[in-house]
Amino acid sequence: MRFGPVPVGEAAGAILAHSMRIGARRLKKGVVLNADDIVALQAAGEARITVARLEPGDIAEDAAAAELAHALVPDPKAAGLQVGRAFTGRVNLHATRPGILHVDASAVHALNRVDPAITLATLAPLTRVSARLLAGTVKIIAYAVPGTALETACAAVAGRDALRVLPVIRRRAGLILTEVPGQKPSLSVKGRAAVETRLQALGMELAECRAVAHDTDAIAAALPAVAGDMVLILTGSATSDLRDTAPEAVRAAGGQVARFGMPVDPGNLLFTAHLGERPVIGLPGCARSPALNGADWVLERIACGLEVGDDDIAMLGVGGLLKEIPIRPQPREG
Repeated sequence: MRFGPVPVGEAAGAILAHSMRIGARRLKKGVVLNADDIVALQAAGEARITVARLEPGDIAEDAAAAELAHALVPDPKAAGLQVGRAFTGRVNLHATRPGILHVDASAVHALNRVDPAITLATLAPLTRVSARLLAGTVKIIAYAVPGTALETACAAVAGRDALRVLPVIRRRAGLILTEVPGQKPSLSVKGRAAVETRLQALGMELAECRAVAHDTDAIAAALPAVAGDMVLILTGSATSDLRDTAPEAVRAAGGQVARFGMPVDPGNLLFTAHLGERPVIGLPGCARSPALNGADWVLERIACGLEVGDDDIAMLGVGGLLKEIPIRPQPREG
């Protein structure tokens, strides 16, 4: 592509590089100048204008953006993404379902290394998305790019499922709330509301909520009986050890506890477990707040069918220092 100032009389068929006002009329940047535009520019006294001219083998910005978006998302329905129309060299990719965003970072890096004018920006990997949320955007920065560069960029992502929304496969969750003597009733009400809001954001249903005493036997009895594809436990007294009341209740019910503690704050006091085929998440007390905490990340991934093991949780520490929650009984500072 050739870019630069030319005499107005030679600009027909070129792309206007910068918007211009000619009397009451405005010529927008990116427009392909026609004969009438040239006459109007000359009548306004313009002698030279800055334009872009495509050379053999160049692909115009909109065509390039559309081709790259198609290579990235060849099957929009399967990917859970809507591929928008190309405009000003951009194609937006919106989620069509709730879930979390899978991003093949190596494929995206490879694409973005081909040519500075060929770009793809996405949300962070495993970000929770909802229908109509913008998940990624393809942008051709120049008015055209070499066809060879576009071909290389398309090849970097073709067939790799580099961007897709992982759908929620566990659609219903059961919630067990434990209550300690003297506990305010509002604590359970608040906890249920916050958990239900989280589930609704994922398109999930709160299948059942059971309030029981903060006692190993009471929790153990409720665990196999509560409805849902997964079970959440929110205790009236925070879990403080791998052998504390709620983890012990999982074992007493015949389940296995996988991990207690995570390097995300707020959210440190979370535990993960299984009771048969059902995942169990012991929620930290901060889950009573609607603010983002580590439990959100674990809940979202398990709801979408991902295994969340020791290493997965350990790696959440980078970026795991989240905004403080004012309701915490033990703030980070002070």
